[in-house]
Amino acid sequence: MVVIPTRLRTLRDYIRWAVSRFHAEGLYFGHGTDNAWDEARQLVLGALHLPWEMADGYLDCRLEEGECAHLGALLRRRIEERIPAAYLLGEAWFCSLPFWVDERVLVPRSPIGELIGQRFAPWLPHEPARILDLCTGSGCIGIACAYEFPEAEVVLADLSFEALEVANRNIERHGLDERVYTVQGDGFACLPGQRFDLIVSNPPYVDAEDFADMPEEYHHEPAMGLACGEDGLDLVRRMLAEAADHLTERGVLIVEVGNSQVHVEALYPEVDFTWLEFGRGGHGVFLLAAAQCREHRELFRMRLSA
Repeated sequence: MVVIPTRLRTLRDYIRWAVSRFHAEGLYFGHGTDNAWDEARQLVLGALHLPWEMADGYLDCRLEEGECAHLGALLRRRIEERIPAAYLLGEAWFCSLPFWVDERVLVPRSPIGELIGQRFAPWLPHEPARILDLCTGSGCIGIACAYEFPEAEVVLADLSFEALEVANRNIERHGLDERVYTVQGDGFACLPGQRFDLIVSNPPYVDAEDFADMPEEYHHEPAMGLACGEDGLDLVRRMLAEAADHLTERGVLIVEVGNSQVHVEALYPEVDFTWLEFGRGGHGVFLLAAAQCREHRELFRMRLSA
């Protein structure tokens, strides 16, 4: 059992001690942070409802006994149980926006956030009237899109009732219930006849080998949000086969497939995917225009059982 030293009294004490222990215990960072310092700072400040950008001078403030006990309990769980900090706090940030999260949804971390901040320039040819966030989870991608495109109607779709409970809570939190709503169903099956100017998706795409090798932290997340068949493309194949029927004439499809990019390229060598680049890290996100989806519709359907 991890023992929290009683001599820790300030915010700086707890952050410094946590960084050392996180390194010593070999924790994995990949749920909003990528290093021990940021993880410790997020957990310590977040647990006490303090802002991330707080001046460093305040780190020397002494804590009350109850605050020390609360921090000790959270740090112990982070180390012993390998629970990501976002789940311990019940909150994650995406596109500079706060979102409720728990173990019913993935922790928001998609590089698509960078595209949202750029309003998908130069790829989106016009202001979208309707946006679909397919496999929405917490709703973070669709809700962030709603902020960038304040006139757009945004649909958040997911197979998981439990995930949509979290997404609905986030819609309410951000006061967007007049133009953002959820739909439950399997892929496009819950959206018959509906078309969108922009379809964005961070679906489950982890292949069987990568899923087996994932650090323990990832196994606190819902498996249905991560793993998707031997090559990770069970759902992506269906999305590609059906996307043309749900895009407007000049619509755009953007899908994250991460490390399964190699499987996409091997399965569809005939298709000229645009693989997007990111300044803040991330990879494996492709873009197809509606015309490309229509051009390759039969090919996509033929490869459904590949």
